[in-house]
Amino acid sequence: MREEFSFFTRLGNKIRYSVYFGNEKISKPCLIFVHGFKGFKDWGFWPYAAEFFAKNGFYVVSFNFSHNGVGDSLTEFEELDKFAENTISLEVDELDEIINSVKSGKLVNQNCSSIGIIGHSRGGAVSILTSAKNENVNALAVWASVAKLDRYTQRQKKEWKERGFIEVFNSRTQQMMRLNVSLLYDIEQNKNYTLNIEAAVKKLNIPFLIVHGEQDLTVPVEEGKLLFEFSDKEKTELVIIPATGHTFDIVHPFESSNAKFDKVLNRTLDFFKKNLFN
Repeated sequence: MREEFSFFTRLGNKIRYSVYFGNEKISKPCLIFVHGFKGFKDWGFWPYAAEFFAKNGFYVVSFNFSHNGVGDSLTEFEELDKFAENTISLEVDELDEIINSVKSGKLVNQNCSSIGIIGHSRGGAVSILTSAKNENVNALAVWASVAKLDRYTQRQKKEWKERGFIEVFNSRTQQMMRLNVSLLYDIEQNKNYTLNIEAAVKKLNIPFLIVHGEQDLTVPVEEGKLLFEFSDKEKTELVIIPATGHTFDIVHPFESSNAKFDKVLNRTLDFFKKNLFN
């Protein structure tokens, strides 16, 4: 079953979220899904994955960051002004607030016995950074996660600062999407401090699962291997899925699952069953 909600963060930003659950409402683990850049909670595999985990004994909270560009339609980028103003630090702050609200029962009107996070792509980095400082997270899984946030050439940065923005093309929607220079400044000013992924991974003291597609062209598999290199090997698992890319051959609108994504789901399910159930 699925229910839709929204709330306003402490900064006054609107968060839209879905809660998935099975027939019985009892104390059980909660999973929080964290989408990536140009992602949203109803993209492609997210609803299918949420239903999969709900059927396997979890509550699932899937949400849209307030500045991801998707508004009340839940599927279209109609808030491009907010998309332009988004920063990594804002997403970390919002995820931190969501985790605490889930733990306290404000977002899920059920008893969450433990909390796990699944972050995809840039959402993986946000999940790592937040989980390293939030003691309410009991286990973390990332799919196709980036290992670095400063991903821009010097030429791109120079143009970005001169114009005050850069534009990225969304080939799926045929939209040109602006990113204000505040995103670049956030990354440059904080990459050695609050946005230091290497330091955050090394600080993690919880079970950590890294899943990456072998043929990922958006975020090369070397970045998944780098996260594993940073990690505590006694608490970390690295799973490389052969012959697949950044979204594990899933498209939007969602059509069907496949053997590769089924493997992602089942390995992640095994991980959380081992680490979240008492």
